[in-house]
Amino acid sequence: MAKRCAVSGKGPMSGNNVSHAKNRTKRRFLPNLRVIRITLEDGTTAKVKIAASELRTLKKNS
Repeated sequence: MAKRCAVSGKGPMSGNNVSHAKNRTKRRFLPNLRVIRITLEDGTTAKVKIAASELRTLKKNS
């Protein structure tokens, strides 16, 4: 299962955990995905994964 937004294409990013002693270990920043149900033009429904930030933008612009 891909951790990728269907609208914006946002996916996982990589970076470092940094401790107080400045030790660095690799980590992943995952997008905040939500599964929503959309109605297609032919009347059927489909589930898509959308990032929460894109969902806010869609609600704002509709």
